[in-house]
Amino acid sequence: MPQIVPSRWKTKFRHFLLDLDARIDSGLFSSGRGTRELWERYSTFMDRFYVGRWKRWVFIEPLSEMATIGLGGLILMLALAQPAFRETADEDWLKKSDLAVTFLDRYGNPIGSRGIKHNDSIPLEDFPDNLIKATLATEDRRFYDHFGIDIAGTARALVTNAQAGGVRQGGSSLTQQLAKNLFLSNERTIERKVNEAFLAIWLETRLTKNEILKLYLDRAYMGGGTFGVDGAAHFYFNKSARDVNLAEAAMLAGLFKAPTKYAPHINLPAARARANVVLDNLVDAGFMTEGQVFGARRNPAVAVDRRQEISPNYYLDWAFDEMRKLVDTFPKSYVERVFVVRTAIDMNVQRAAEAAVENQLRQFGRDYHATQAATVVSDLEGGVRAMVGGRDYGASQFNRAVDAMRQPGSSFKPYVYTTALLNGYKPTSIILDGPVCIGNWCPQNYGHSYSGNVTLTQAITRSINVVPVKISIALGKGAQNPAKAGRAKIVETARRFGIKAPLLDTPSLPIGSTEVTVLEHAVAYATFPNKGRSAKPHAVLEVRTGAGDLVWRFDRDGPKQLQAIPASVAADMAGMMSHVVSEGTARRAALDGIPTAGKTGTTNAYRDAWFVGYTGNFSCAVWYGNDDYSPTNRMTGGSLPAQTWHDIMVAAHQGIEIKEIPGVGAGTKNPAAAASSVMAANAQDAKPGPPPVLTRRGADVLLRVEKLLDDAGKTAGRTSSNEPLKPRASSTLAFPESYASANDAPDAKTTTSATAPASRKN
Repeated sequence: MPQIVPSRWKTKFRHFLLDLDARIDSGLFSSGRGTRELWERYSTFMDRFYVGRWKRWVFIEPLSEMATIGLGGLILMLALAQPAFRETADEDWLKKSDLAVTFLDRYGNPIGSRGIKHNDSIPLEDFPDNLIKATLATEDRRFYDHFGIDIAGTARALVTNAQAGGVRQGGSSLTQQLAKNLFLSNERTIERKVNEAFLAIWLETRLTKNEILKLYLDRAYMGGGTFGVDGAAHFYFNKSARDVNLAEAAMLAGLFKAPTKYAPHINLPAARARANVVLDNLVDAGFMTEGQVFGARRNPAVAVDRRQEISPNYYLDWAFDEMRKLVDTFPKSYVERVFVVRTAIDMNVQRAAEAAVENQLRQFGRDYHATQAATVVSDLEGGVRAMVGGRDYGASQFNRAVDAMRQPGSSFKPYVYTTALLNGYKPTSIILDGPVCIGNWCPQNYGHSYSGNVTLTQAITRSINVVPVKISIALGKGAQNPAKAGRAKIVETARRFGIKAPLLDTPSLPIGSTEVTVLEHAVAYATFPNKGRSAKPHAVLEVRTGAGDLVWRFDRDGPKQLQAIPASVAADMAGMMSHVVSEGTARRAALDGIPTAGKTGTTNAYRDAWFVGYTGNFSCAVWYGNDDYSPTNRMTGGSLPAQTWHDIMVAAHQGIEIKEIPGVGAGTKNPAAAASSVMAANAQDAKPGPPPVLTRRGADVLLRVEKLLDDAGKTAGRTSSNEPLKPRASSTLAFPESYASANDAPDAKTTTSATAPASRKN
């Protein structure tokens, strides 16, 4: 056979691969040898610096560890500094808080101001020397010596506080306090303190010491709604900061620590005591002698008496926050920082709301063990006509109407019944008021009794608990978890109304175990008289520059109202809720000649008491309770909240056209004679009065007596007419009707097992 000779290209390819393999092997060998030679040279070089024995452990190893730890610390610091440096991302950070707003009421009358008018601030060299010294002696004696963080001062504060077992001294430098005022909030967290420290160092690298001191004097909050020492001097002493004497300067410097606590127009003795501490600091720091401060001790500052000046501070704080958010939506090129804002507030309604809350707490707060209240009055477009965020703004600036999350109890049920109407139910639909359980949670009505078949209107009027829970289960029919699916529909309805609170999903959500704010709750109810259109709560109606140029107007530039629910559903709900006022748990809220509807709410252990109601003109929510969530003394939504709501609404409807509520119509006005006779016969109903003193056992006895009398009467009626007995509709009441009218028994109550979610009362 002929011999097969490989082709020429295969031979060349083999030679190429052999050559490549040889080159790779040679390269690896050469590189390895070269690396070894370099390592030997390096080792020979480093041997010259070799330190052995004790010198190595005393010097080399510690330095090496310090370098390693330092590198790790540097990386950690950079990571911690990132959140702080993000606060400075805005190129306009120096003007970030430089916003001055003058507020007007809805009729154009000035009602107050907020913010800082930086353009008119006083140059640092014009501030009195005693004011500068008093500030530095009290706030930061080593201000001109440290780099933004006073290490010695912080260490001293830590030791002092540890010895005292509490916070006696603050360790923050003046620069750190400025960083907090410019970029951060007042929350007491480690994260905020870390960010504050980094921002203080950053400020020291960007500004001079005098610029930092000047900003601090201009931006610090000084109480009374004023910012900066010049604004405070005008407010407290009716003079410029240029003209304050030593006693006045000491009082101003004492405000930096706690402006609310030491504000002289609220607590002059505390302000003078604090000013005396400032004078001690001036002597201790060596800035002045005892002889120089003696005159200021003997003749303390006298502040202007502003106790008679009523300013809606809770409302202004909220309006200013809204204005700051609104300014952020303006074009970046817009540099104006001074505005005149017309708000929706009606000062007549505001004064009536404040007086109603104070009167009720003064008369009955101690009896009911209730210390706080909040209320919001809104028109049907969402404009807030009045806001009371607490009993005393001077004692606490926490706005309970806007920031407090409280359980609404049965005042949440209208969202449940609205959802039912949206899913085919009618006000006359019948639901069995009987036992029901979701897992190991079994809601019960107050008195542990049931009414049998009831309509939705009867259920909301008597504030029955079982019916809303059964509705939530029926709404989710067909789903794997009907109760959960039904509650999701209820939450969706509440969102349509404008409720933005988290609304946590628990089995007791339909009877008000979730939390809402007074502001959102009040404006959400305005959807019912507003023919199903929801509104956004707002304070600002019109924004103009200081020169009077129109910048923004709510009716032109604000969000438009949305059709949350059909008008027919809103009318049906108004008709159902009107029975709560006319014959249910909120009879104290009834207005003579004005159509009214609403719902009471009382939470578990009487921690929260609500009445939220509306007319054809306004919607209003009233809440009573305690800041520490401690129980009240059997306060219900039909007592102080309903009476307060009545008093506010009487004032709000003075001199205006009374509008009908779709689904309710016009209100009825009682004849004078009849009204007087009713008032005489039910004198104890005129005011809420003290809490009921009837015990549960006594109520049960009366309930059994009522049942026996009722059954006896119905048996006699059946014997004479041969008619069958009907289910008793009044058995949900814990007390006889007359007692409930006079003393406002709780609407309803639920009970749970030990592992069930928190139960609710209404």
